[in-house]
Amino acid sequence: MNRLLLNKVILLLSTLSALIGIGFLFWILATLSYKGVMSIHWSTFANDLVEGGLRNLLVGQFTMALLATLVAVPIGMMAGIYLREYGHGSKIAAVIRNLSDVMMSAPSIVIGVFVYALLVAPVGTYNGWAGAVALAIMMIPIIISTTDNMLALVPQELREAGIALGGSKHKIILQIVVRAAKVGIMTGILLSFARIIGETAPLLFTSANNQFFTMDLDGQFPSLTVSIYNLATYPDAPSRELAWAASFILTMIVLCINLLGRFVIRNKK
Repeated sequence: MNRLLLNKVILLLSTLSALIGIGFLFWILATLSYKGVMSIHWSTFANDLVEGGLRNLLVGQFTMALLATLVAVPIGMMAGIYLREYGHGSKIAAVIRNLSDVMMSAPSIVIGVFVYALLVAPVGTYNGWAGAVALAIMMIPIIISTTDNMLALVPQELREAGIALGGSKHKIILQIVVRAAKVGIMTGILLSFARIIGETAPLLFTSANNQFFTMDLDGQFPSLTVSIYNLATYPDAPSRELAWAASFILTMIVLCINLLGRFVIRNKK
């Protein structure tokens, strides 16, 4: 009897905790959606920040994120392939895995300070290259972990079949193992992209912000997340409304990327 009562109490508390968490989530999303949609106009996408729009910020944010992806994906995938296919069971692989896990949990502001000391302080100015590098550093451990885990799910029999057919190790990895795990790896890349697209702290120390449209990565570069941080602190109502619009747009972008990742997995199944 006591065990049944305890089970019901724990079940009730767990359900209440879940409802409270979901309630706060929907409260945040409802507030963000209401104020964000009310603040969005055609000029929001047609004008730059200096004119009360977000065009240059969206272009700048995606430019840095795409550059980071071009750097992080090959490095992360090659490192993950090494851990699973070449260094499996070795001490070096164990050390790299541990370091990768530490990097995944490292505060983003720490990465921003590190890149600031490496690429901003020596040249004396904030720049878009530093922002892209900071975002790439955040992506790499996620892609390493995803690639490593997805390759571990590929049956060993596929590798043995490739060896039996006379395939070399690198051909077996690229043409059989990676292809078998490509959906999971792609999902990890999408989720890592969704994470960096909404990062603010590392960009505060690296790319800063620019109110004008520019593609010059050698100077301060437009950033949507940094602008949200700045606009939310301004006393005038138009700036705060623009911050709500930018926050809503950024949330929708992240939501769409996550839904795309889930669709890829479900479509594969």
